[in-house]
Amino acid sequence: MYSNLLGEFLGTMTLVSFGDGVVANLLLKDSKGNGAGWVHICWGWAFSVMMGIFVAIAYGAPQADINPAVTIFKLLAIGGTYTVPQAVLTIIAQVAGGVAGGVIVFLLYSNHWAATDNPGLKLAVFSTGPGRRSLGANFITEVIATIFLIMGIMCIFHLNSGIGGASPNMGPFMVAGLIYVLGSAMGGPTGYALNPARDMGPRIAHAILPIPGKGSNDWQYGLTVATAGPVVAAFICVFLYTLSGF
Repeated sequence: MYSNLLGEFLGTMTLVSFGDGVVANLLLKDSKGNGAGWVHICWGWAFSVMMGIFVAIAYGAPQADINPAVTIFKLLAIGGTYTVPQAVLTIIAQVAGGVAGGVIVFLLYSNHWAATDNPGLKLAVFSTGPGRRSLGANFITEVIATIFLIMGIMCIFHLNSGIGGASPNMGPFMVAGLIYVLGSAMGGPTGYALNPARDMGPRIAHAILPIPGKGSNDWQYGLTVATAGPVVAAFICVFLYTLSGF
């Protein structure tokens, strides 16, 4: 009944290990990719999500949510996908995978934390933050972007049903393209969390790891924007899905 949990854990761990690793390479002092820029971030996260999906499927989670907002949406909108206990444990597995991914990135870049003076950059490796801080505006950005994520995924796999002629195997590649354009178009204000496990899991890792010179974990932003925004978007998508005729 819960055979998906390992896949969701490992898929989310892969997503975060690669995605936060991309950010670490960009931000940490003396890393070879230091200063690579926003395009580096968008491409890196796109393929991180793609690989997370492949890993989740390979290890027993064919739905490959790797995102609590997607799991909540499926629980409420698509009958028979999850029971409530299954959904809760799936979300726990996803967040735990995010923590594990954060630990992996910490170990990968263990020689760069002390060399990096800015504690804000260290937090940014693990979790998202705003370009201009306004919790209300940042929350709206995350809600809108996550609506486009969830409904975009539904459109992609609607095409993959055969109606649009697309091969079912193309789904993860199409989702990668969706992540890239979301980062390019909507990621600037908040760093496009889109996924509570992607933000909360590594933020927990940042809180518990012995990172030299780290600062605040900024739970106010993490909970009210990067977590609550995608969750609210999931509920809005349930309403949109019922109107869409999928």
